[in-house]
Amino acid sequence: MTITFKIMANPEEIQKITLVDENGDETLYEILFTFHSEEYSKDYILLVPEGVEDDEEVDIQAYIFNPDENGDATEEDLVQIEDDKEWDMVEEVLNTFLDDDTNFS
Repeated sequence: MTITFKIMANPEEIQKITLVDENGDETLYEILFTFHSEEYSKDYILLVPEGVEDDEEVDIQAYIFNPDENGDATEEDLVQIEDDKEWDMVEEVLNTFLDDDTNFS
């Protein structure tokens, strides 16, 4: 399995996206990282709520996303992950990312 990460860890370049829930409430998220899975031939984006502290426990949002030619995406380009095996793969990638201390230096 080949995974390519695009890590958004540089504080000067934190990219953000606003998600709107079913009630119309907007929440601002920071892009944690994106990656491509050759196994599924899809791109994924992982998001954390804006302004979380380093030691704070948060729910990380993960979506399939369809970036444009510049690598950008809007909320309309995000798709829910519905396949359990695909979720398992995304969780494995996230755990690998979180276990690597160099992603947070």
